[in-house]
Amino acid sequence: MANLWWIKTLLWRSKTKVLPLPLQNYLAAITPVLNQRFIDAPLMAIDLEMTGLDPKNDQVISIGLVPIVKGEIPLAKAQHLMIAISGSVGHSATVHGIVDHQLHTALTLPEAMSWFLSQTEGHILIAHHAPLDIQFIQQQLVRCFGHSIPLVFIDTLAIEKKRRLQQQDILQQGSLRLGASRARYHLPVYSAHNALVDALSCAELLLAQVAAMGDVKKLTVKKLIDVIG
Repeated sequence: MANLWWIKTLLWRSKTKVLPLPLQNYLAAITPVLNQRFIDAPLMAIDLEMTGLDPKNDQVISIGLVPIVKGEIPLAKAQHLMIAISGSVGHSATVHGIVDHQLHTALTLPEAMSWFLSQTEGHILIAHHAPLDIQFIQQQLVRCFGHSIPLVFIDTLAIEKKRRLQQQDILQQGSLRLGASRARYHLPVYSAHNALVDALSCAELLLAQVAAMGDVKKLTVKKLIDVIG
């Protein structure tokens, strides 16, 4: 996990740049959250479905958002949207099940990124294998606003890796995948590769991981957060 001082430094450096107003507002809203207790911090689990795994060349086609409030998941506030892309989803449809005609009435990328910023402003992002999702989001911000900004997040895969290595020296291949990680906490099996379902799966996993750590009320977000600038 990144040092909190370094995270604040990255955020401060970005604030000194001339940024579009939505990005300025996003940065201003996240700083006060960094010193909060985990149980009090606004959290937002996210998941993306993409046309591939290259943030610079592939495209985001759907986003799932699931909030965590005071250690609970208000399912009524979970959201999912699809994004219109340039070209075809191609062979990636075999993974996420989204086909071209489903995107004909989807939001444009600028609309989707404005929505994403408004819904996640003031929240710490949660994802499994978070750096990949975060890098994709940053690339979309560059495409829409001409800039990226540091995004603060908690990576449930990194948490699980640390916990597993405290118990054993060698990790089996695939043991850190979302489904395998959930199974260790006796969480139910969900179908994978749907952005909303995977965001929910990640939110549940984080709460299970935190509960296994001990006294949740004493846990601070600075022990879990990381950042990509």
